[in-house]
Amino acid sequence: MKKVALIKGDGTGAELVDAMMLVIKRSGATAEFIPCVAGAEWWEKNGKGPSFIPEETWKVLDSADCCFKGPTTTLPTPGTPRSVAISIRQHFNLYANVRPIKTFPNRVGPLGEVDFVSVREGTEGLYSGIEYKLSDDVAVAVRLITRDKSTKVARFAFEEAKRRGWKKVIAINKANILKITDGLFLDSVHAVGAKDYPDVEIEDLFIDNFSQQLIKNPQRFNQNIVVGTNLFMDILSEEASGLVGSIAMIYSANFGEKYAMFEPAHGSTPKYTGMDRVNPTATILSGAWMLEYIGEKSAGKAIFEATTKVVAEGKVVTYDLGGSSGTTAMAQAIAKAL
Repeated sequence: MKKVALIKGDGTGAELVDAMMLVIKRSGATAEFIPCVAGAEWWEKNGKGPSFIPEETWKVLDSADCCFKGPTTTLPTPGTPRSVAISIRQHFNLYANVRPIKTFPNRVGPLGEVDFVSVREGTEGLYSGIEYKLSDDVAVAVRLITRDKSTKVARFAFEEAKRRGWKKVIAINKANILKITDGLFLDSVHAVGAKDYPDVEIEDLFIDNFSQQLIKNPQRFNQNIVVGTNLFMDILSEEASGLVGSIAMIYSANFGEKYAMFEPAHGSTPKYTGMDRVNPTATILSGAWMLEYIGEKSAGKAIFEATTKVVAEGKVVTYDLGGSSGTTAMAQAIAKAL
């Protein structure tokens, strides 16, 4: 039996994870879920130490086959710990953060139907946390780009294109300005493609050009893998989420060589805590993806199909999808559709 470390997180995280577990239990999945704590709320209650993750949780994470993380809050105040997600990504070297961007049936937005995948390097770049003050009036942040991580995330992008039968990888960059760091990233992408994936086209696109075309003609990117550095792809995948409704529809995963963490792409939305209001789609589908990862493919597939059916029908959905149902009711409808 596979073991999953389960972090409910902050804000609406607990109710969203509970909704996911309601569906997973109905699916017949046999994995063992081991609850553990992490996040700003735990940190506030327990002495405000150097990390949002207690030692006991690290032990569970290290012993599990993978991790599911509900939304967590990251404080913007200098001197507070780095985020739970970044801490776990760096600890397990989860270099590929993956967010599929695909229109749901009967949910085509005003800019049309889309289907592409965002692959984001998840461990370095400006998220390395290397910043300091030179004086009270001057602050510096270091954008760390390595050939090792760039090569790994590039290979993941090409493998994902190969797995899906797609023929193009788009490398997002700003190499006309960040000539050394993005130059190294692009060199790594092209080296991997030229050596091992000659049948997959590589297109280099500046981030500003991509951002504009994502609104002007998003179908241009259908059946493409879009790969880039940490901050660029974080922002672009959030922008792209608007094409399929909202960030509440975007499930995601973080992959390394031997470990993975699954999570909804959105934040903890603390203002909605306890209101049973937030759309559980991203959380439930992240859980379905996690089941597929640990070998429970039939349960994962069934959850994907049931969730898609409920969203497409639009009868028992949350307010952002035009409905009047709550988090729990929508999860119950998905469980029933199983």
